[in-house]
Amino acid sequence: MRDLQLRAYAVPWQAGIEFLLRDGNATAEPIVMKERVVGEMLRPAFVIDMAMAQVLIDDLWNAGLRPTEGSGSAGALAATQKHLEDMRKLVFEAVVVSGLNE
Repeated sequence: MRDLQLRAYAVPWQAGIEFLLRDGNATAEPIVMKERVVGEMLRPAFVIDMAMAQVLIDDLWNAGLRPTEGSGSAGALAATQKHLEDMRKLVFEAVVVSGLNE
Protein backbone atom coordinates (compact mmCIF):
# COMPACT_ATOMS: atom_id res chain seq x y z
CA MET A 1 0.00 0.00 0.00
CA ARG A 2 1.33 3.43 -0.94
CA ASP A 3 1.68 6.16 1.64
CA LEU A 4 2.04 9.07 -0.78
CA GLN A 5 1.81 12.44 0.98
CA LEU A 6 2.10 16.01 -0.28
CA ARG A 7 2.48 18.64 2.45
CA ALA A 8 3.04 22.39 2.38
CA TYR A 9 4.62 24.53 5.09
CA ALA A 10 5.17 28.27 5.43
CA VAL A 11 8.85 29.19 5.55
CA PRO A 12 8.95 32.85 6.57
CA TRP A 13 12.76 33.05 6.35
CA GLN A 14 12.39 32.42 2.60
CA ALA A 15 9.09 34.32 2.22
CA GLY A 16 7.52 31.28 0.62
CA ILE A 17 5.93 27.85 0.91
CA GLU A 18 7.93 24.63 1.16
CA PHE A 19 6.50 21.45 -0.37
CA LEU A 20 7.35 17.92 0.73
CA LEU A 21 6.36 14.91 -1.38
CA ARG A 22 7.01 11.56 0.20
CA ASP A 23 6.06 7.93 -0.23
CA GLY A 24 6.86 6.03 2.96
CA ASN A 25 10.57 6.63 3.60
CA ALA A 26 11.24 7.91 0.06
CA THR A 27 11.13 11.65 -0.66
CA ALA A 28 10.93 13.52 -3.95
CA GLU A 29 13.95 15.45 -5.14
CA PRO A 30 13.67 19.06 -6.29
CA ILE A 31 11.88 19.46 -9.61
CA VAL A 32 14.18 19.87 -12.60
CA MET A 33 13.06 22.09 -15.48
CA LYS A 34 13.66 20.72 -18.97
CA GLU A 35 13.46 22.59 -22.28
CA ARG A 36 10.87 21.10 -24.62
CA VAL A 37 10.58 21.08 -28.39
CA VAL A 38 7.76 23.30 -29.63
CA GLY A 39 4.67 21.16 -30.20
CA GLU A 40 5.89 18.33 -27.96
CA MET A 41 3.22 16.78 -25.73
CA LEU A 42 3.40 18.18 -22.20
CA ARG A 43 3.07 15.91 -19.18
CA PRO A 44 2.26 17.10 -15.66
CA ALA A 45 5.07 17.08 -13.09
CA PHE A 46 2.79 14.97 -10.87
CA VAL A 47 -0.90 14.21 -10.23
CA ILE A 48 -2.58 14.03 -6.83
CA ASP A 49 -5.94 12.59 -5.83
CA MET A 50 -8.76 14.68 -4.38
CA ALA A 51 -8.03 13.71 -0.76
CA MET A 52 -4.42 14.82 -1.12
CA ALA A 53 -5.56 18.02 -2.83
CA GLN A 54 -7.78 18.76 0.19
CA VAL A 55 -4.81 18.28 2.55
CA LEU A 56 -2.79 20.62 0.33
CA ILE A 57 -5.50 23.30 0.45
CA ASP A 58 -5.76 22.94 4.22
CA ASP A 59 -1.97 23.23 4.57
CA LEU A 60 -1.91 26.36 2.40
CA TRP A 61 -4.76 27.86 4.44
CA ASN A 62 -2.85 27.09 7.66
CA ALA A 63 0.21 28.74 6.12
CA GLY A 64 -1.83 31.95 5.75
CA LEU A 65 -2.85 31.85 2.09
CA ARG A 66 -6.39 32.84 1.08
CA PRO A 67 -8.17 32.90 -2.28
CA THR A 68 -7.68 36.18 -4.14
CA GLU A 69 -11.18 36.06 -5.66
CA GLY A 70 -14.52 34.51 -4.87
CA SER A 71 -17.35 34.95 -2.45
CA GLY A 72 -15.30 34.48 0.71
CA SER A 73 -14.89 31.72 3.20
CA ALA A 74 -17.56 29.47 4.62
CA GLY A 75 -17.16 31.33 7.91
CA ALA A 76 -17.99 34.64 6.26
CA LEU A 77 -21.04 33.09 4.61
CA ALA A 78 -22.22 31.65 7.93
CA ALA A 79 -21.83 35.07 9.58
CA THR A 80 -23.83 36.70 6.78
CA GLN A 81 -26.58 34.10 7.10
CA LYS A 82 -26.75 34.67 10.88
CA HIS A 83 -26.96 38.43 10.35
CA LEU A 84 -29.80 37.96 7.84
CA GLU A 85 -31.65 35.76 10.32
CA ASP A 86 -31.23 38.43 13.03
CA MET A 87 -32.48 41.16 10.70
CA ARG A 88 -35.56 39.12 9.82
CA LYS A 89 -36.37 38.72 13.53
CA LEU A 90 -35.97 42.46 14.13
CA VAL A 91 -38.21 43.38 11.21
CA PHE A 92 -40.89 40.86 12.22
CA GLU A 93 -40.86 42.10 15.84
CA ALA A 94 -41.10 45.74 14.66
CA VAL A 95 -44.16 44.91 12.54
CA VAL A 96 -45.88 43.13 15.45
CA VAL A 97 -45.08 45.95 17.95
CA SER A 98 -46.30 48.71 15.64
CA GLY A 99 -49.55 46.89 14.92
CA LEU A 100 -48.95 46.84 11.17
CA ASN A 101 -49.92 43.18 10.97
CA GLU A 102 -53.59 43.94 11.76
